[in-house]
Amino acid sequence: MPDTEFDLIVVGAGPGGYIAAIRARQLGLRAAIVEREHLGGICLNWGCIPTKALLRASEIQHLLRHLDAFGFHASDVRFDLEKVVARSRSVAKRLSAGVKHLMKKNGIPVFDGQGRLAGPGRIAVEREGAAPVQLAAPHVVLATGARARTLPGLEPDGERIWTYKDAMVPKRLPESLLVVGSGAIGVEFASFYRDLGSQVTLVEILPRILPVEDDEIAAAAHRAFEKQGIRIQTRTSVVSTSKDGDQVAVVLRTEDGATQSLRVDRVILAIGITGNVEGLGLEGTAVRIERGHILVNEWLETDEPGVHAIGDVVGPPWLAHKASHEGVVCVERIAGVPGVHPLDATQIPGCTYCRPQIASVGLTERAARDLGREVRVGRFPFLANGKALALGETEGFVKTVFDARTGELLGAHMIGSEVTELIQGFAIARSLETTEAELMRTVFAHPTLSESMHEAVLDAYGRVLNL
Repeated sequence: MPDTEFDLIVVGAGPGGYIAAIRARQLGLRAAIVEREHLGGICLNWGCIPTKALLRASEIQHLLRHLDAFGFHASDVRFDLEKVVARSRSVAKRLSAGVKHLMKKNGIPVFDGQGRLAGPGRIAVEREGAAPVQLAAPHVVLATGARARTLPGLEPDGERIWTYKDAMVPKRLPESLLVVGSGAIGVEFASFYRDLGSQVTLVEILPRILPVEDDEIAAAAHRAFEKQGIRIQTRTSVVSTSKDGDQVAVVLRTEDGATQSLRVDRVILAIGITGNVEGLGLEGTAVRIERGHILVNEWLETDEPGVHAIGDVVGPPWLAHKASHEGVVCVERIAGVPGVHPLDATQIPGCTYCRPQIASVGLTERAARDLGREVRVGRFPFLANGKALALGETEGFVKTVFDARTGELLGAHMIGSEVTELIQGFAIARSLETTEAELMRTVFAHPTLSESMHEAVLDAYGRVLNL
């Protein structure tokens, strides 16, 4: 094959795109990547990883403020925001370099520029100041990701009104901050800035924060955030913003029509994302777009023959691990690997890295009941867990939801220390179609936080031992 002809071309090198290209090479396909910005995409460069580096810093700040509880004393403890941000950026840079190494190791050429469909089986790679490069392949995978949504009258300016990117590289710590939207991104930034000392107001237009989480988990998070000093207003929308010196004057409206004004140093928009569907040459193709996302079938195929799409550009859940698995499913289907199964969204765990952490997999209790399932529900608080007591991390609990008739684990939901690490146990259980019987017979090591998972299972069947 010439250097511009491939079996598969992936447009976008985020966690969906670069994984798809690697899996294609493992299956003997000649694959190429087209990327206009950074290898690793938003996740590695501006999302999942660098935000966790920032949250690690705010977690340390929280611990330093509570040293006395562990028998330590320190004076004049301060943080250097510039170094906190620099460490986050260095982590992102290192991982992006790691993806570059993986491309070289797997023999995957990377074409820098904007990839655009230029006819059946053809991609034009456009780069400013250079003639377009023409590539050809019978299969194209669009993995272009998504970007932050904005609202009319609330457009980010990079100074007073921030997107998540701006919020990751502050030049100084704002004394006061308004976070608009209480999904994972919103509560993570609210948590980060509150632990560093900002006065934070969290606004959500829906009746409760964390709308995709189980009701009890969201309520527990609400209480925890308010205890930390985060002011929360639900059923509230932003009417207008205006510059007021170096501050932002904001007018809010509650569900009953009442308005209120406040002034903050900065505003963070965290109201969701929309797919990067522009500039891809979709005009004149059969590819359909709905509400800013590309429509695909269970095999990640669009209505245009040979054109596939994965990751955030195809819609929720907007998670890096979902994009990676879609990339594998998509490529294995293309390669004809036997036994390939479509990705089941209910098997995808979700994690939010605020303080306390939140993690879940499967159906919420409300969703299970809405489907007509008769359920058995178990709960176990970390306050009764020995390891949590030893760590001084007793806030939160584990909740399990079972089908009362079959014993199927329908869902698991957690709030507390390191639950983002624990949730994979329940994700594996759901993947293996484990019932309550196998989970109750499983031996959980002592002392561990994971014992709370076991107890939550036992509690659903009236057999809890340590409560």
